Amino acid sequence: MSKLDFETYSNKAWEMAMTSTSDDNSLLPIFVMGLCGEAGEVSEKFKKLLRDAGGNITEEFKQEVAKELGDVLWYINALSKKLDISLEEVAQANIEKIESRKNRGVQHGSGDNR
Repeated sequence: MSKLDFETYSNKAWEMAMTSTSDDNSLLPIFVMGLCGEAGEVSEKFKKLLRDAGGNITEEFKQEVAKELGDVLWYINALSKKLDISLEEVAQANIEKIESRKNRGVQHGSGDNR
């Protein structure tokens, strides 16, 4: 499988978006709820890992988590597309935020604007 860059992924994933199933005003909340649901599924995988497998991470577990993370990424992309923000912009802004926090020594703590 060849590597995907953000733009290629974003466009391919958006082509498969079910945007015609709802009126345009409903898409943002649908995408937000989908993102929350998929993030919850990632959390469920880890809960069951601890509860049922003693925290033993197997290759099968990694593959299952990767599938769920892909669904999370799909919804992040859908939200980004609807808001006209590229995944590159999202990734770059996140790196800048994390670097700033690291440089200022405020990686730990709470609050978005630390």
